[in-house]
Amino acid sequence: MDLSLGPDGDDFRDMLRAWLEEHLPGDLDEVGVDDDTLFDRRRKWNATLFDAGLAAIDWPTEFGGRAASVLEQLIYNEEFARHGAPGPVNAIGVANIAPAIMTIGTPEQQERFLRPMLRGDEIWSQGMSEPDAGSDLASLSCRAERDGDRFVVNGQKTWNSLGHRADWCQLYVRTDPSAPKHEGITCLLVDMRSPGIEVRPITTIGGSLDFAEVFFTDVEVPVDAVLGEIGGGWHVATRTLGFERAGVAKLSLMLRENYERLLADAGPDRRADPINRQRLVARYIDAELLHLLARRTVSAAMHDRMPGAEASVIKIAWSTMEQRVAETALEVLGIDALTGPWAERLAGSRSLTIAGGTTEVNKNIVGERVLGLPREPKAPA
Repeated sequence: MDLSLGPDGDDFRDMLRAWLEEHLPGDLDEVGVDDDTLFDRRRKWNATLFDAGLAAIDWPTEFGGRAASVLEQLIYNEEFARHGAPGPVNAIGVANIAPAIMTIGTPEQQERFLRPMLRGDEIWSQGMSEPDAGSDLASLSCRAERDGDRFVVNGQKTWNSLGHRADWCQLYVRTDPSAPKHEGITCLLVDMRSPGIEVRPITTIGGSLDFAEVFFTDVEVPVDAVLGEIGGGWHVATRTLGFERAGVAKLSLMLRENYERLLADAGPDRRADPINRQRLVARYIDAELLHLLARRTVSAAMHDRMPGAEASVIKIAWSTMEQRVAETALEVLGIDALTGPWAERLAGSRSLTIAGGTTEVNKNIVGERVLGLPREPKAPA
């Protein structure tokens, strides 16, 4: 595992530190998006990042990025985490939707959408999950029927991140019910201000409004809003993998940050208790293991080795370890963890083994692609 920085890496780190110390506002300590005033601050910060070329350094230069190396991406993630600096407010758009538009979209779509998305001028959500189609995207039933030069969309999506703030949605719909379920899906870029769209924010168990459910009733979408090919939505979905190959480092940095916050909140008296000390050391080991796993993956990317199922391994480890940190906070802090930020983390942590790919699906990927186990048998039709 070779992650030597060299003089170029040191220079880039020094530049980032100096820039953040000069430009990072002091009112971004909380990074939620459900408060209007805070959301406006996040958008202004997003614009500052864009104007400095730091909103998505992994993006190609023609789309507003810096074509950064894997090492530079790693340093960027480390320094932003160290300074508590949030990234672009369009987290789903920048990481998932934009790469698909870059690689599959038409020149007109790239010109129209990418820079406003990166600057935060237009907010995006992703319309994948449905009440009866979560991890199994191919089971979606939201339909779009062709009517001349437009589609007419009817159906429902749920768990849309930033759905109640979104200007646009990357929407996956069924356009051919007679085709095999993976082949009858189309991806549409939908203006959320279109007539017939109803958005209902979802209050999570943690009290936040980060998600929404969206209802489509006879919503007209032009045919030129198709991303990729009609019937090629499954291919688009598999291409929503970001250019940022050092992104796994963010997860280990988030875990380490939460562990250090727990250590500080515990204080010297609670840390001195031998049982608490054992609990806290176990969480420290978790953080170190995830850090080394992320570094191994980044090292592979730096040496141009194609990633395998590492992302699934890291997702499983990170989500379960974050849950352990929240549970340990309750054990160590006692009643103090039942109010405030730790109570929100404890409630919110239950979603981590679901969001971004359930643990069950990721275990299947690891079992089949890493361990060589036979595919899980399908239930009879």
